[in-house]
Amino acid sequence: MPTSYAETYFPVLIQILIAIAVAGGMIGVSAVLGRRVKDRVKSMPYESGMNPVGNARERFSVKFYLVAMVFILFDIEAIFLYPWAVIYRQLRFFAFSEMLLFIILVLCGFFYIWKKGVLDWSAEDRREQGREKQRAA
Repeated sequence: MPTSYAETYFPVLIQILIAIAVAGGMIGVSAVLGRRVKDRVKSMPYESGMNPVGNARERFSVKFYLVAMVFILFDIEAIFLYPWAVIYRQLRFFAFSEMLLFIILVLCGFFYIWKKGVLDWSAEDRREQGREKQRAA
């Protein structure tokens, strides 16, 4: 059992140093051993081989940002589940009821955005196809 502050956080320091060494080693080895190919396709702004068309300042649908926020919401939920699982046995029913309330609130938000149609990308496509049919007629 660690007896001092330094002994408590020494393993964390070692883990950080190992992570930095591994990341630096991988970057260094790839820089030394990796092939450097210079050709016309590689020098293009996009490596897909297609010529870039249009403006880079294109507008995105609001749904894109709403879906991004949903993913962040569920990431935060997952982050809160880990410490809860660690202390669940100590707090018993209190921990269970608090997590149940938390998950119910998150699911309320999820069902709200589901009902609003944020997750239904095909609805916008159907509307766009309907507009095109009206223009053609």
